Amino acid sequence: MLKIETSKKSNYTEIKLIGEVDASNSVELDEAIVALVENDTKNILVDGTQLEYISSAGLGVFMSYIEDFNDKKISLVIFGLNEKVFHVFQILGLDQLINIKSNKEDAVMEL
Repeated sequence: MLKIETSKKSNYTEIKLIGEVDASNSVELDEAIVALVENDTKNILVDGTQLEYISSAGLGVFMSYIEDFNDKKISLVIFGLNEKVFHVFQILGLDQLINIKSNKEDAVMEL
C-alpha cells in the first residue's frame, strides 16, 4: 500500500512517500510527479523516511523523469531512505543520477 502526501513549502514542494511503491501503485507516484511538472514546480523534495519498499516499477518512475527534469531545470532531491531502499537505488546506479541525501536539512540545501 502507498500513501502520497504533497505539501507546498515556500521554495519547494515536498512529496512524502508512505509505505511501498510497487507495480500496482507506481502510477500514483507517476501522477503526483506529472502534476508537479505541469504546474511548473522547480524544486521537488521527496521524503523517503517512511518508504518501506520500492520495486523496479517505482524506480522506473523516477528514471523516466531524469531527462525531463534536466531539460526543464527541475531540481529533485530524495532524502531519508532506509538502508534497504537506498541499496536498491545503488544497485541500479540511480544514486549517481538522482540527488539522494540522508536527511531533510541536507536535501533542502541542495535545492
